[in-house]
Amino acid sequence: MKANFYALAAICLWASLAALGVLLKHVPPFLLTGIALGLGSILAWPFVFKNPRQWRVAPSTLFLGVSSLFGYHFFLFIALRMAPAVEVNLINYLWPLLIVVLAPLYVPGIRLRAVHFMAAALGFAGAALAIWGGRVSTDASANLTSSATGWGYLLALAAAIVWANYSLQTKRVALSGKGFSTTAIGLFGLLAGLLSLACHWVLEPPVQLTGHDWLLLLAMGLGPLGAAFFLWDKALKLGDVRHVGILSYLTPLASTVLLMQVTGRALSWSVALAAALIIGAALLGTRKN
Repeated sequence: MKANFYALAAICLWASLAALGVLLKHVPPFLLTGIALGLGSILAWPFVFKNPRQWRVAPSTLFLGVSSLFGYHFFLFIALRMAPAVEVNLINYLWPLLIVVLAPLYVPGIRLRAVHFMAAALGFAGAALAIWGGRVSTDASANLTSSATGWGYLLALAAAIVWANYSLQTKRVALSGKGFSTTAIGLFGLLAGLLSLACHWVLEPPVQLTGHDWLLLLAMGLGPLGAAFFLWDKALKLGDVRHVGILSYLTPLASTVLLMQVTGRALSWSVALAAALIIGAALLGTRKN
């Protein structure tokens, strides 16, 4: 039960990411990611000052954490530059499905039953419908070449694979007895943020940030790119990755609804139907029998 609570808390925070991204769309993506991840790591600092050993992790685990946080955002933000945002997000949200169906390959003793396949399919259908329902008009008029679009879709799929692999590898490390403190997520975020800032320095033009920008960056850093990672880690370590993966389908729905509030779009039948599909999938997928 605790695992589901942590997962739902992380999902609620991640739901705000798209809305905050819209409000900060004028900030280059690597700069945005670097600052937000760096701010998010601050949440771990008080615990590290009390016990620096909490940031001691095996080199392989450190590489997994840093490369995953950096790689996921790297692939996703580049994909968003190369292909329409709605389709990119749809492909990116394959990661909950990948967590569910790939769990037996990573976690010993886990088997998938028909109910998990049904819940995964139902949840993915709801996620696809939610994102489709939140389509923005700029996607239809995007001037993108077919070649660039194809590469964008591949990069979005790579992002989904990276996050699913990170989530499942984290669970496997915890079960192996060589687990790491949740506080170490702050180290992952700090180093991944520095890598993102390096990419900004090399690839993106400098920009001037306003006080309002910094407030939004603080909210993003402490929320979806900060506390959410710590909560997600706790959920993965304490719970069944299949159940956590199914619950993750709530993310695109909540994100789309919040985006509608920010952009002033009215609730549509597609979002209402998506809500029914996703909530049904979450309830079905978390059944113990």
